[in-house]
Amino acid sequence: MNCRRITKADTMNPHAYRHIGLLAIVLAWLLPADAAFAVSDAAIVAKRPPKLLSQFGFFDDMKAHKPAAAVIPFRLNTPLFSDHAHKMRFVYVPDGNQAVYNQNEAFEFPAGSALIKTFAFPGGASGPDAKLRLIETRLLLKSERGWQAWAYLWNDEQTDAVLKVTGARVEIESNKPDGSFLDFTYRVPNKNQCKGCHSLAGEVVPIGPKARNLNGDYPYASGTRNQLSVWVDAGILARAPRPDSAPKAPDWEDEAADLEERARVWLDVNCAHCHRRQGPASNSGLFLTYGEEDPVALGIGKRPVAAGRGSGGRLFDIAPGDPDGSILLYRVESTEAGVMMPELGRTQPDPDAVELLRSWISNLR
Repeated sequence: MNCRRITKADTMNPHAYRHIGLLAIVLAWLLPADAAFAVSDAAIVAKRPPKLLSQFGFFDDMKAHKPAAAVIPFRLNTPLFSDHAHKMRFVYVPDGNQAVYNQNEAFEFPAGSALIKTFAFPGGASGPDAKLRLIETRLLLKSERGWQAWAYLWNDEQTDAVLKVTGARVEIESNKPDGSFLDFTYRVPNKNQCKGCHSLAGEVVPIGPKARNLNGDYPYASGTRNQLSVWVDAGILARAPRPDSAPKAPDWEDEAADLEERARVWLDVNCAHCHRRQGPASNSGLFLTYGEEDPVALGIGKRPVAAGRGSGGRLFDIAPGDPDGSILLYRVESTEAGVMMPELGRTQPDPDAVELLRSWISNLR
């Protein structure tokens, strides 16, 4: 791989396409002029990942979280709730390769690809100028053997992160988006827990990068653009339609959007990685994917396969018009181990999501 610095001047060179490739040229326009193309492809496909996050070369500036030239930031229209954490997401596809578009599932990425997600919390302050404390960075790395999931814990100096195969616990003192105080023990997952959410038909797979959740704008250094268009123009996504012909999920917090659509996308992102026909919770018969059309499979008027304390004494997964009689809402409201859903990835309540689901169920007939 060529790792020399790339500038916008390179794009005016007629020989540039031959020397550094279309991907690097497009990214030179999308990202800051002083970015460097220096990702280690060898580290991504290695059987054992490096000890330090910096050894991948994903960031030109670790502390500022400034991505390398070939690493593209992205966000999801509706993200997974993770104890009020801020998340920064990035994708890397090796030069000369492309992910393949899929209308409903996560894109098919080539070997050598990486999905990078950093979790952070405001350092005890609130407001738009609050400084974020980086806690962990989770990686999904694709090799010929398939996807591997790894977690890296950031040091106190915020200069690097260390591989944590067995997970870790971090004390958080911060603020929620509404300004209220947040004080709890954050859990960095171990490798097996990563598999618990990222499992489909027995294989580790990505969850977030799906067309419906990427079909939205992102404020790139060069200006705000649709993410699907940027991925196509950068040469890392093949066979994608124009954004206006691709599915698009709403932002679940957008009160101007349809109530049912907002509730369904929240369930899809937060629950359907397990509650789907090929997922780990398929034996429940409760399928919460965004495109599920069978109301009973969605839980409406459905009795649980196995009752227990997780049902809270309620008879139906979703009782139309009766949120307080619905097991789904009871489990989303709970923070009790063995009852709360999702069972991994959170310890804190999400009152805004509870309010959304309560309104949706109240309006079901």
